[in-house]
Amino acid sequence: MLNFTIRRLVLAVPTLLFISLVIFLLLELAPGDPMAQVPLTVPPEVKEKMREALGLGQPMHIRFWKWIVQFFWIEPQVLIDAMFGTTFSEGDLRVISWQTRSPVMDIVVQRIPQTLWVVGTAYVVAILIALPIGIYSAYRQYSWFDQMGTFVSMVGFSVPPFFSGVLVIVIFSVQLGWFPSIYDTTLVVNSWDSFMLQLKQMIMPVMVLALQITAQLSRFMRASMLDNLNQDYVRTARAKGLSEYTVVMVHVLRNSMIPVVTVIALGIPAIFGGAIITEQVFKVNGIGQLLIGAIQANDLPMVQTLTFIFAVLIVLFNLIADVLYGILDPRIRYD
Repeated sequence: MLNFTIRRLVLAVPTLLFISLVIFLLLELAPGDPMAQVPLTVPPEVKEKMREALGLGQPMHIRFWKWIVQFFWIEPQVLIDAMFGTTFSEGDLRVISWQTRSPVMDIVVQRIPQTLWVVGTAYVVAILIALPIGIYSAYRQYSWFDQMGTFVSMVGFSVPPFFSGVLVIVIFSVQLGWFPSIYDTTLVVNSWDSFMLQLKQMIMPVMVLALQITAQLSRFMRASMLDNLNQDYVRTARAKGLSEYTVVMVHVLRNSMIPVVTVIALGIPAIFGGAIITEQVFKVNGIGQLLIGAIQANDLPMVQTLTFIFAVLIVLFNLIADVLYGILDPRIRYD
């Protein structure tokens, strides 16, 4: 397993370099000009100097190489300097946002806590709800609980977040007045009262996100459990006199988790992209809203960095899913 993990990590380096090249070329070929929003009163010679300051006058391959060096070499040094107080990155040019004229990673670090508060909590809540529902629905197939779970899952699949988000705002914020309709990103959690305020403003966006994730995971869990409940090893375990709890929750559940692990692992980076709509509806100043604003402003360094971070998350959680396969099923060996 260790050799497999090392091989996958080594293979991830050229994979991520190729992904970064594809992202860079796609953004370069996309229409739009970052100088389009400059007022018409600015003289042409001033605009040209601004283009040179943004690095737009350099060839494509030089700009790509500078981005690679800045992202893979300088930014890690900045992180080390922030953690240990060193000065490795002092004086080095970092990836600069065309929109804010500040380092891209500094802005991303500022936005990540807001996304993690909402998206991370929603994903954990969805997993804790979806897995028991899927397990019990499969064990009690075609019961009233299974029928109700199927109905709720279909609703979660069918209703888009821009509709469900507005719906919960109208019900719980406008009509009942229980929760705030706009997420306050300036709130600092440093006491019990501020924690309760943070919890109240998280309930509605977490509810919207968790509904979609729960619907997907519960269906996968149910289908995987049904495939294993009819296997020969289950009948053998029951014939040996094992308790029903041991048969279902130990033997069947462990084998059923293998395909579900893939969905959970690959859903973690995907949910960051899926939270874009929810963050727009509830005005959560997170990564999703940052990406939308960067696209609208044609801020290529910001868009390139965020999309590459999503790619890194996908490669990383693919590796985590493969490692978990070997832990869940001893028959799977990579060495």
